[in-house]
Amino acid sequence: MTIFEVFALLITLTALFSYLNCRYVGLPTSVGVMLIALVVSGVLIALRAAGFEETRIASRFLERIDFDAALLQGALSFLLFAGALNINLAELAEEKWTVAALAIVGVVISTVVAGTAIYWGTRWAGLPLDYEWALVFGALISPTDPIAVLGILKRARVPRSLEIQIAGESLFNDGTGVVMFLVLSGIAIGGHHPTAGQVGLMFVQQALGGAALGVVLGWITILLLKSVDNYRVEVLITLALVMGGYALAMALGTSGPIAIVCAGVLVGNQGRALAMSDTTRHHVDTFWELIDDMLNAVLFVLIGFEVLVLTFSRRLFVAGLVAVGAVLLARWISVALPVAAMHRWRPLARGTVAILTWSGVRGGISVAMALSLPEGRERDIVLAMTYAVVAFSVVVQGLTINRFIRAVLPGGDTGASGPDRPESP
Repeated sequence: MTIFEVFALLITLTALFSYLNCRYVGLPTSVGVMLIALVVSGVLIALRAAGFEETRIASRFLERIDFDAALLQGALSFLLFAGALNINLAELAEEKWTVAALAIVGVVISTVVAGTAIYWGTRWAGLPLDYEWALVFGALISPTDPIAVLGILKRARVPRSLEIQIAGESLFNDGTGVVMFLVLSGIAIGGHHPTAGQVGLMFVQQALGGAALGVVLGWITILLLKSVDNYRVEVLITLALVMGGYALAMALGTSGPIAIVCAGVLVGNQGRALAMSDTTRHHVDTFWELIDDMLNAVLFVLIGFEVLVLTFSRRLFVAGLVAVGAVLLARWISVALPVAAMHRWRPLARGTVAILTWSGVRGGISVAMALSLPEGRERDIVLAMTYAVVAFSVVVQGLTINRFIRAVLPGGDTGASGPDRPESP
């Protein structure tokens, strides 16, 4: 099967599942296509167990798709830029300390808490992991997924200040998460123990270097947009920023996601105000909204099918349930501690900790990092737990976030409008 045939089949399945969801199921698109993919995967697994070896063709199809490369080195840059375009810079600046605390301190706390809970939880489940591997799981599962979170915020009735905190955290916490993952996976796989200075240098290179590159690329893009008045050329310039900027960041060893987020925020704010006509703004917004919706659907179809490559056992199922509880606990602690520390200087509304905890959805980025680990027993356990957490957070948390917010906020008034059912990936 050629690369073209692989993508042709993937797009065809995504279109078919999207139609079935729209016509008969009625769930938010990404949740619906993921659930349909899960159902199809379950049928294929049952047929395989019944002796229909022909169903293994689906597993071979998935093996031709490098999910890690497809997401972390492909679709992620487009999805992050599309999300960052809609972030209001002035509102983000007002919430900068909360966002920074959650995106940096919160990820570190969550990694340690989740890793420690998994260390003991896997022993109880009969699948003990070394503490280093438990921390690897904590690192890859701690950053909230910007693709999943932004999908929820499209329709979730969240107060505007809280929406900025949730979106800002999800867009910027990847830098911290990637550094933690690289350091801890290096220790677990190769026994490499970096010094505190090396870890600090890696963080500066990844996070701050990526932010600086993104600001530079964003301003260059704004200057180019300002010098022409042709929406076709200007849309193409934004596309070049995303693809070329992400590739440049990777070549320089900085964080591509953070670079693209910073560039997207600049273009979405200063670029709109200074360099785009009304016609250009309309076409840029329409183009990136379409890219966002299509790639989201494709990626969550892939997530639904990834269950075909998992190893199944009763102990792995129990470990997955343990992981869901451990991650929710870690998320609550990692939100509550920074919020409590900041409360004296910046009081937040009652219910903020609970809403931030429940809206901390995980998605394809965590699955991609788990799939990037080397083959072995530890990878099988980490991947199964990651998949359990992602499936729970996307389906359960994503579909109940509006009801949860109404139950938590005083009087159930969210200060926002929208349909009852959130758009969730």
